[in-house]
Parts: sequence; C-alpha cells; structure tokens
Amino acid sequence: MSLIEASDAPAMLLEIRPEWQARNLITRVKRLIRIDPSSACQRLFNASIHDLREKVVIAGIDIAKEAASQNRLPPIISSEDVENYSTAKLIDLVYRIGLLTRPEWRRLSRCYEIRRDLEHEDDEYEAGVEDCIYIFKTCIDCVLSKDPIHLVQIRDVKELVEQSESAAPSETLTDDFKQAPNVRQEEIIKFLVSIALDEEKSDIVQQNAYRFLVHFRARLLDAVRLEVARHIQSKLGRGTPTMRQARVAVAAGPFPYLRRSQINDFFDGFYDMMKQVGYNWGAYDEHGELFRVFRELEGFTHVPTKDLPKFVLWCMLCYIGTAGGRTRYGNIRHVYYSNSAAPHIRELFTSQGALIREHVASLETSKKLKESVYTEHLQARLEELLDMVDAGAVDGA
Repeated sequence: MSLIEASDAPAMLLEIRPEWQARNLITRVKRLIRIDPSSACQRLFNASIHDLREKVVIAGIDIAKEAASQNRLPPIISSEDVENYSTAKLIDLVYRIGLLTRPEWRRLSRCYEIRRDLEHEDDEYEAGVEDCIYIFKTCIDCVLSKDPIHLVQIRDVKELVEQSESAAPSETLTDDFKQAPNVRQEEIIKFLVSIALDEEKSDIVQQNAYRFLVHFRARLLDAVRLEVARHIQSKLGRGTPTMRQARVAVAAGPFPYLRRSQINDFFDGFYDMMKQVGYNWGAYDEHGELFRVFRELEGFTHVPTKDLPKFVLWCMLCYIGTAGGRTRYGNIRHVYYSNSAAPHIRELFTSQGALIREHVASLETSKKLKESVYTEHLQARLEELLDMVDAGAVDGA
C-alpha cells in the first residue's frame, strides 16, 4: 500500500477528463487506491471499458457495423449490441474503428489480462505494484484522459462541396477528418473523388471537391490511401489515366500506387503535350496553363526516373530563352523568355532541387544546353537556374 501511495498512481487520476472525474466510479477508485489497490485497478479498467462503449456509439453505429463486418467480429446492428459486446471483442472493435492506435490496443489488451488475474487473486497470485501502475497509466493515457471523437459526417462535407460558391474545409473540419476512423475517411474521400471526376457537375462543385481532396490528403490514414488507390484503379481499368483522373489521383494521394505502366504512359502523353506547345517564349500564352497543371501534378515528383532528364531539360530551355534585341517599344531586352513560364519553373527548381539536382548537373554538359547559352545574358539565365537548384537541394536535404 505504501508503494502505491509513493508511486505516481494517485497523481495520474488528476489527468482523467472532468466528465469522468465527477462520476462515482472514479470516486470509488480514489477511495480504494490506498486500501485495496487491486479493486481500484479493476474499477478503473471497468471505467475505461464503459468509456470505450460510449465512444463507439458516438463514432457511429454505421462505422462500428462496417468495422465488425470487415474484421470478423460479432455483428453490430444497434447500440444495444455495443453494450453487450464482450470486453476482449470491444477492445478489438475500438482498435479496428480507429479509436485506439495499435500500441494502445496492445497495452489495453494486456490490461485486460491483468484484470482477469486480479479477479481471481488468490494465494498463487497477488497483484504487484507494477500491475497496478501499468493499468492506471494505460487506462488513463489511452482512454480516460481523451475526449470522445465527434466524427465528421459525410453530409457535413457534401453540404460545403455542393454549394454554389467556392469552398474549402475549415481547420476544425480538417482536424475532425484527421481523427476520423478508416471507414469514415474512406467514405468521404470516395465521395469527393466521384464528384471531382463527374463532368456533369458544375465547375465550381468539381473545384470544391478537388480542393477538399488536397486539404485532406496529408491527414489520410495509410490503409485508407491504399483503399482509395484500389478504388481509383478500378475506375481506370487498363487504360491510361486522363488528365482529370491523374489530377484527382494526385490530389487524393494515391497516384503513386497506380500501375507503373499507366503512370509511364500518362507522363509520355504529358511530355508530348509539352513538346507540342514548345519551350519558345512565343508560346507564353499556353505556358501558364501547362505549368499550372504540371504543378497540380506535383511537378517532377511523380515523373518516372527515366523521363526526368527530358522534363528537366525542357524546363531549362524554356527558362533560359533566346537572345533578345530591341522591342517594338524601342527598349533593349537582352533575353526573350516566357514571362508566364519563368515563375513556375523558378518555384519548381527551388522547391524540388534535391530531386532534380543530379539530372541538372548531368545536363550542364549536354550539347543542346551548351548551344542554348550562346550569349553572356543567356549564360546568366542558366546560372540562375543552377543557383535555384543548389538552394533547393540544401533546403530539401
């Protein structure tokens, strides 16, 4: 008993969220911890399990039903089924829903084993201080100190996306999405993908869906990203992704998980489009849209390694431009280059310097690049590019 009092266990109780601090079950734990630590541990564990049952109901019976079905757990139809779930299966269910991380699930499962031993405590087994501390720390850290997750509903996203004006998720909605379990994240992303790919929807609605995908992408759980990749892959079949499909796949996050042959075919087609537009400064009115799309595709990030040199060279030649002269307004311009392309290239070479640095270095000695810098001003443009890449490589290291 003195060891329990000397431990951090009594202080840990202060970390329990206020909602539970006021409940009788925790009051009894505080009273028992000094006279019967084993009973205190059992009651604290029971409080955690009760809290998890409430959190499952808050998360949604639909989520629980799907998680139970996918993981071969006892079926769930109503909240009463959650109340009747065995403790061991409930811990598994909460983990599968996403309300516990894998380490938390393992720790809580271990607590359940200790709790069973405590219930049958006899001359052969007596709870040790380490058992009590483990149960107290796990139940409080993993369950009782955490607020219930108020899950984002698909209708919350649908109402925003389908309005007649530009919309983006708020910080609160984005955080709610981050905390949502696999099933809900998957449901929302698949909805947004379907809207972004639906050409019959208005442009503003498609753009809203695309914008939501970009915001949510960094918050996607890995399992959801893989499932969304399979979903998009099923829509593609064996064909080459269209520009719309590729943009949506990048925005949603699973583009790298598509078949490599399809990614190769897509970028072959994109490079053909770049060649058709040309890197000459006279195509400046087409360069803006070309690079806007290229940057939406995350620039060089997903370009197959074998194709990176030709993409990088095209951009370098576009940035360097050609020798200038006197403009129609009588001004002297030493270099003619695309004003619409240059800012995009500058941003790409700076932000992705680490990715393309080796290719840029190898291209410096290429015949085509050497022939393009036939004046000191053109050479200066090349030096600017090299400096950008070096700076980007250092920042990205």
